[in-house]
Amino acid sequence: MALALALLTGCAIENDIPYPEVNGLITDIAVEGQRAAEGETNAAATIDNTARTVTLYVNDSVDVSRLRITRLALNPTDVELTLDSALCDDAERFPFGHFASLDSVPASANTRVDFSSPVTFTLRKYADYPWKVTVNQIIQRDIEVEGMTRHVLDADSRTVIIYMEEDADLSDVRITKLNLGGEYGEVTPDPTTMRDFTSSRTFYARLSWEETWSDWKVFVYPDTGGGSGASGDVFPMTSRAIINGSVTSGRTPTVEYKEQNASTWQTVDEKNMEVKGGKFTATLTGLTGSTTYNYRVSVDGVPGAEQSFTTVAAAELPNGGFEDWSEGYTQSGNAFQVPNKAGEAFWGTGNEGSMTMESIGNVTYPTSESVSGQAALLESKWAILKLAAGNLFTGEFGFDPDHTLDGLLTFGRSFTSFPTALRLYYKYTSATIDKIGDNVGDLASLKGQPDMCHIYIALTDKQYTIKNWSGNNGNYRQLFDKDDSGIIAYGEFISDESTSSFQQIEIPIEYRANRTPKYIIIVASSSRYGDYYIGGVGSKLWLDEMELVYE
Repeated sequence: MALALALLTGCAIENDIPYPEVNGLITDIAVEGQRAAEGETNAAATIDNTARTVTLYVNDSVDVSRLRITRLALNPTDVELTLDSALCDDAERFPFGHFASLDSVPASANTRVDFSSPVTFTLRKYADYPWKVTVNQIIQRDIEVEGMTRHVLDADSRTVIIYMEEDADLSDVRITKLNLGGEYGEVTPDPTTMRDFTSSRTFYARLSWEETWSDWKVFVYPDTGGGSGASGDVFPMTSRAIINGSVTSGRTPTVEYKEQNASTWQTVDEKNMEVKGGKFTATLTGLTGSTTYNYRVSVDGVPGAEQSFTTVAAAELPNGGFEDWSEGYTQSGNAFQVPNKAGEAFWGTGNEGSMTMESIGNVTYPTSESVSGQAALLESKWAILKLAAGNLFTGEFGFDPDHTLDGLLTFGRSFTSFPTALRLYYKYTSATIDKIGDNVGDLASLKGQPDMCHIYIALTDKQYTIKNWSGNNGNYRQLFDKDDSGIIAYGEFISDESTSSFQQIEIPIEYRANRTPKYIIIVASSSRYGDYYIGGVGSKLWLDEMELVYE
């Protein structure tokens, strides 16, 4: 979305300083074997532009001492990259710069780097910007045994202790999985063929890239503390709760729950239960915010101890109907529309930037063409040199202190609840894309196609700073990345279809991790690629009756 971040660029005085500041950024990096961190679903690299750090996770199919980089996106793309050549598999064939994929480098290129320890990537353009890239490898060693109550695995001593039900026959132990060589490695002899564990047994394992075998000792003991039941920890949300727990391998737990003062228990449906080995996850749905519930986990009809939790209160969107508007003023005294009550701050727009050029005016403003009362109207306009897309977001607009003619946005307002969807009414007029920004790559092919509106919601760990400026030395874009690891939940709506009347839509919010949000981000734009100054002049997006859903 265009947020009036560079409306005055064309009026700027030429910069005659011989060495301008061009901050070198790593905007994306991908490697072979890349995966999400444990307990997460998003495998994208975690990039911190302030600390200049990159963190990735890989599975056990790859050798981190010879790890192939499959993508290295830099901004600007012509920035020079340096790193210790001794860490390169073949420094003479390593592409020391930006490459979008392995297809964009010569077939003879070698992008393997030793990531056994954190590696410093230095980006150089007039100045040096050192980045620390850390790769963490997760060796997926799973142990599944019929009747197992728990286990202890020590990778340093290569020892495994398996605890069984107290009356288990240790001469007839049935192992279903013992991948001591990781998910992609090997183990010999085949653990599933071994039965007698009245004494310790020795297995040999190797990771997928290793040539030598390592010996592992496996001990099996009765669990004298019992363990035929199950236990679990709860993560309460607003309309649902997640219970993660352990259960004797081979047993299926039953999870029941009820409001604290209710007499009848409800049982978690099988479709909301996942059991793998000695672990289970149960999802409790249909809950009410700010309510205390009891739950218990039963095995073989024997209920466990009752435990309790309280759901998180449901939070509403301030001014979701866009009835309240006030005025702000630019430094030159021009008034612009603000979609908040006077003195309040929740919604932001790029109006302060667009009003610096009076001929453009507001790109987001109130209208009586609504479902009820007033609505917000977002309009894409031509700003002499660039497209200014109509926009609305939770956060605030300011000017970049390092580039005073360019905007700087902060996405995110404080928020700690757990909605399941964003519901709203919208109407859209899609104009033909007739404006294309500079240095936009393949997006230039969008010219002549219908413009698209874009609405998205994210629940996050942090606020996001958005920058977008251009000058003598190219473009600098620090945009919102929906795959950033700080995003806990996300949902979006994109459409290029014009509508003659308001339509109600519900945008599902998909949760990626069991973490409590700190911020809510809602962004809407009349031109999806307005961040790149791409769109159709005259595209209009109406928004009304926006609310959070908790189901």
